[in-house]
Amino acid sequence: MSVSERTYIMIKPDGVQRALVGKIIQRFEERGFKLVAMKLVHASVEHLEKHYGDLAGKPFFPGLVKYMASGPVVAMVWQGLDAVKTGRSMLGATNPLASAPGSIRGDFALAVGRNICHGSDSVENAEKEIKLWFPEGVVQYTNVNEQWIFE
Repeated sequence: MSVSERTYIMIKPDGVQRALVGKIIQRFEERGFKLVAMKLVHASVEHLEKHYGDLAGKPFFPGLVKYMASGPVVAMVWQGLDAVKTGRSMLGATNPLASAPGSIRGDFALAVGRNICHGSDSVENAEKEIKLWFPEGVVQYTNVNEQWIFE
């Protein structure tokens, strides 16, 4: 585990439209993660097909891409200790009805197709997603609070 591990978190159109962006960012900041990249994007179908390429053979793929292209998303890169695993835990189960209260999906979502956020499922996929959404790179800086977060 490394404090420099990065994960890609995306607030989906339902989260943006429901004005949950600030609450979601607040949870990651309060947990101790460092925001190193963020932008509001209205992604193209082509971009989303690349992002969700591993799901291309699934029956729900066309609807997923159409939905994700229906409005803006907030693309973010968070950095910190075990960021991928912890980020997914903070999001909760893909099916919000199976998500624990206190998780983002457990608190804010009811349906799989409107589950608020995407989070990288592995360090390798995080790096691929970060390169896809942030080809310009991320910001490197020292967070002065790190001494109070990490041993």
